[in-house]
Amino acid sequence: MPVDQSGETIVFVLADDHTEAHIQIQYDPDTDAEKFGWIVPMTDIPEFEVASQQFFINLLNGTVPAYGFTNQFESCGYGDDYGGETCSTSGGGSSDSGFETGTGTGGSGDIPKPPEILLRDTVGAFDVVVLKGESAEVVMTWLGEAGYYQDPAAEPILQEYIDDGYIFAAFKLTQGVGVDEIHPVSLRYPGNEPCVPIKLTRIAAQDNMDIRTLFLGAKGRVAPTNYHHVILNDVQLDWPALVANYKEVVSLAVDSAPAEGHAFITEFAGSSDIVTQDGLYSDKWDHSVFAEIKPVAVVDALTTQGLVECAQNICTYNHPLIEGLLHQYVPVPEGIMDGEFYSCLECYEDLIDTEAYVPILFAEAILERVIEPGMHAVDLLETWPYLTRLYTTMSPEEMTVDPIFHENPDLPGVDNSQVLATQWFPCSGAPSWNLPSGFTVPGNFQQQWPELPPEMPWAQRIEMIPPVGAPQVAIDNTQLIYMLLGALKVDPGVKETRDCHDDSGSDSSGSETTTGGLDDDGACACRNNDNSPVGAGLIALGALGFLRRRRRA
Repeated sequence: MPVDQSGETIVFVLADDHTEAHIQIQYDPDTDAEKFGWIVPMTDIPEFEVASQQFFINLLNGTVPAYGFTNQFESCGYGDDYGGETCSTSGGGSSDSGFETGTGTGGSGDIPKPPEILLRDTVGAFDVVVLKGESAEVVMTWLGEAGYYQDPAAEPILQEYIDDGYIFAAFKLTQGVGVDEIHPVSLRYPGNEPCVPIKLTRIAAQDNMDIRTLFLGAKGRVAPTNYHHVILNDVQLDWPALVANYKEVVSLAVDSAPAEGHAFITEFAGSSDIVTQDGLYSDKWDHSVFAEIKPVAVVDALTTQGLVECAQNICTYNHPLIEGLLHQYVPVPEGIMDGEFYSCLECYEDLIDTEAYVPILFAEAILERVIEPGMHAVDLLETWPYLTRLYTTMSPEEMTVDPIFHENPDLPGVDNSQVLATQWFPCSGAPSWNLPSGFTVPGNFQQQWPELPPEMPWAQRIEMIPPVGAPQVAIDNTQLIYMLLGALKVDPGVKETRDCHDDSGSDSSGSETTTGGLDDDGACACRNNDNSPVGAGLIALGALGFLRRRRRA
């Protein structure tokens, strides 16, 4: 499939009388643009607009989970406890895409009635048609003749949607547009019941594909209606490795009975203020400038507006769509590097394709794909105070039911932007881990997570969430987890010992400069003369980041 089905990210805006779905499309950059095809099943004719790519970036970065731990040492006669520093990493995968590609070839036999064309439109880089057919064969025949890339596996799935009364929005790239210009789109339609048509996804999906759904609304937290909701068993997370097994734990938790692959976890639920507006819109952006200048001045104008920065033959694009627009309207001559060309257009003025640069079209593209989506994204964040982020993984065989979602104003918030465990070092005996859930896990001096028994569940709790009130618990594994931890035997290993800095020197005022204590291996460390720790309990810091430093989700 031309659409990269390693993951999907959809943002829903929930108003009282309509829903707005922002869909981020991933693609194979080596794909022929003429083969790009994409179908979205709809219950009504939507209004289409270009959506903001930076909006997705800010939403995902602002709500990405960050897991870490602190070290605490028991005071063993050395004064105040030796406070630890903190390590963290972001949990989860990082792949995004839109709904699925529509696929198939025309059938044979009697000449069927052609589909009804309900709408034709151009949305940024896409030509869009909304159509309604009496059968999947009819729809796929028309799409094939119209140049949409298809796969025969889609036909029975499309028929399911047709039988349920769905129509289809079909997207393909406008003639002359490359795949590097693909951008998110928004679809606004009546009703306030968001749904992800996941059944079409199974055509091109990978195993354990990441699916993230984010919701902006006013009433409170959003939960799945026809899917289960899962609370992870954080005992299964590998805390010394900074929760590097996060996706594996999520996948196995949502696959647990009775969810059986139809479940989501909540990664964030709270104020939308957590999302920065940086890069969404600037009052320096002015599309009208580009309708009046020659192509040799385009990059200088973009630089003045803060959209491009070039130095030493390297250009940085401060908006994710600018590079693609430059490639279309001011294409790089063959044999010249992008940065070399765009950082000095006047150096290559004779090689600029003046026919490709149509000033009014470039200006309109800046307005439609950069300025207006950015202004709308800012408006959404300022209008809708509550943000929910749900996550799951699904394999193709599990994509049999489209998940539906609803708001529940009675649910508490969730903030996984700083999830910390505590590793406790007593004066004698082995260390242990105190987890955010309240569970205590025995540790060892080799900083390895213990091998857990096969009976240890992946989910602490699996529940269904109604539109109001508390969750309805389907299974609660809390007592089982406590029982298995109580029976868990862990070899603490051998604690290394070192000579402490016992040369109690004095400074010019006669004050003691150092005192022996515990270091990050539970052996020796020093304090300076104001009792601040010189050696603290930091483990694995630096290689994977520090507190609140987040990987892009």
